[in-house]
Amino acid sequence: MEKECLFSGKKVQIGVDSTDDNYIMAIESSCDETACAIVKNGRDVVANVVASQIKTHEKFGGVIPEIAAREHLDSINIVVQEAFEQSGINPEDISAFAATVGPGLVGCLLVGLNAAKTLALVYDKPFIGVNHLNAHLCANYIDTDLKPPFMALLVSGGHTQIIDVESYSKQTILGETIDDAVGEAYDKVARLIGLPYPGGPRLDKLAQEGNPIAFELPISKVGGYDFSFSGLKTAVLRLVKSFDGRELPVSDICASFQECVSKTLVKKLKKAVEEKGYKQVVIAGGVAANSEIRKKVFALENEGYKVFAPPMKYCTDNASMVASCAYFNTNTFDDIDVEVFSRV
Repeated sequence: MEKECLFSGKKVQIGVDSTDDNYIMAIESSCDETACAIVKNGRDVVANVVASQIKTHEKFGGVIPEIAAREHLDSINIVVQEAFEQSGINPEDISAFAATVGPGLVGCLLVGLNAAKTLALVYDKPFIGVNHLNAHLCANYIDTDLKPPFMALLVSGGHTQIIDVESYSKQTILGETIDDAVGEAYDKVARLIGLPYPGGPRLDKLAQEGNPIAFELPISKVGGYDFSFSGLKTAVLRLVKSFDGRELPVSDICASFQECVSKTLVKKLKKAVEEKGYKQVVIAGGVAANSEIRKKVFALENEGYKVFAPPMKYCTDNASMVASCAYFNTNTFDDIDVEVFSRV
């Protein structure tokens, strides 16, 4: 696909049809990681830098948007410079600059978006805006030979979706959560049982020590490919209260909750891939790092499916997935005047 350089208007071929190697620098700042990466031809990472803010927000029990935006401002120049140094590539040799446009925290997104636009203007390169959710899916293209079509399960802090990926640019959401996303449910349950922020990874670790059938928790009966996790969260709250001051069997509660969530996700994913007739299955998003969800999805390989999941460092927010998404032109924005958005 042809993209225009911002000053000269020169056309640059970006994507799978390009006869030249494309090096895309991307910036990700949608939440509490300031990230910059350079990726060759959508699959080969030549630089990947992430500045995490977990320590900053840990004491608040969650991300404070204003503080996160300020930290992005402090880190953005450093991560960009580090990406250039890691790669050994000069700015003039970058094919295009990309950034996450949304969804995310508006103040945080603006930092990364304005940085990428500025770089594109200064070096007269194309600018490519990227949807954060599409970027998570594209993390699976990194260091693999994956090509559409495939069925994808996107699980993150704010989203839970089953997506039919027919081509690099054509995707259809078959189902999504009608209330809490998986990541939200994990964090809320973690708080209920007294785990510190970030609760999801800690809950996962404790679950591996517990009995997954210790407590019978409800699986929602939402139709189609949609999900609901608010009822499960309420059931865990009632379970916790039932102990009435007695010591909580924390590991067993975590394991039972995780078993319920993972079974729900994989049941609907399997139904979708069977009905579509695809042989490839993909998981993506921050919660794709969860041990039990990965285990159950990869178990589909025993039924003849080829399963893809990003390495752990590309599951959570990073800029390599943004660069990959920009390369494959997966529902991207080319307008320099594009504005950030907080929700889909």
